[in-house]
Amino acid sequence: MNFKRPRREDVGIDLTSLIDVVFMLLIFFMVTTSFDRVSQINVKLPQASSEQRESLLESIEVTVDADDQVYVRGQRLLNTQLGTIREALRESVRTSEDIPVVISADARATHQAVIKIMDAARQAGLVRITFATRKLRDDTE
Repeated sequence: MNFKRPRREDVGIDLTSLIDVVFMLLIFFMVTTSFDRVSQINVKLPQASSEQRESLLESIEVTVDADDQVYVRGQRLLNTQLGTIREALRESVRTSEDIPVVISADARATHQAVIKIMDAARQAGLVRITFATRKLRDDTE
């Protein structure tokens, strides 16, 4: 008598084909999905009024002309390097670091020149920055 038990084969699910199908579905959805970009940003820009809110008794006036030349308190800087602007701002701080920096930039001045002044002011410890504006003449008011 032969009482050997018959060998059972391990029952399992072959995951290789399942992984292949899921991977193909993933690729299909990645290729066919379209991403919409919003090409328009609705921003309501602030308007400058002719009223002066507060009188700045002491402020650091920084001016940028159309040729990107920088003036701190009316004195033209030798160059427009970040370190030069930072040191000029540090020297112009007389009492405290809470003095506002007023940036007057020409309309034709580059954006980079204004950003450089803002960065130099931050590095000098000056965090109150404002921009000088003028009221535009508008007939719709």
